[in-house]
Amino acid sequence: MNETINFFNTQSTEDIAQFLLGMYLEHETTEGILAGYIVDAEAYLGPEDEAAHSFGLRNTPRLKAMYEKPGTIYLYTMHTHLILNMVTQEKGKPQGVMIRAIEPVEGIEKMEVNRNGRKGSELSNGPGKLVTALGITKELYGQSIFNSTLRIVPEKRKVPKKIVALPRIGIPNKGIWTELPLRYVVAGNPYISKQKRSEIDQKTFGWKEEN
Repeated sequence: MNETINFFNTQSTEDIAQFLLGMYLEHETTEGILAGYIVDAEAYLGPEDEAAHSFGLRNTPRLKAMYEKPGTIYLYTMHTHLILNMVTQEKGKPQGVMIRAIEPVEGIEKMEVNRNGRKGSELSNGPGKLVTALGITKELYGQSIFNSTLRIVPEKRKVPKKIVALPRIGIPNKGIWTELPLRYVVAGNPYISKQKRSEIDQKTFGWKEEN
């Protein structure tokens, strides 16, 4: 875990977003562990990033967590859905990564209950979907992704065969920031939204074979 913390402290937000692909994300709940691999993440480069909440160093009570240390959990509501982000740079430099999708691994039956019976890729192939599936609540706001009940587990990380960089989703009319390739995905993973069926790797789901 120390290596991961050091990575957050020394690398760019774009590099951290790619590093998080394949990372095991688990939530310890009263009903057991709910977990999966991160397969889709977007970098937000706030203060200059017109699509970031912290653009222009905007700082409101809602944004307080974005100005905290690396690994701080930043949650916000969009279209009634709670969205998961984590801070990536030193305190006072409000950049972060949004987690857009996970490949579920542990506690799948409970995740399906949380998602009102949704199964397969629909379980967690979007930012609001994965938050609901994992049972993440606003109480985690401002806590750390390194040592809270919602945490990343580097020891269980998988390695993508190929990472693809794409424009972020749902960001119209933001000039160059609309098209910049700041969304990173595990190529071929079935939990990636807006991909062709022919692009899905049905055999390995886009992961390198383990030795």
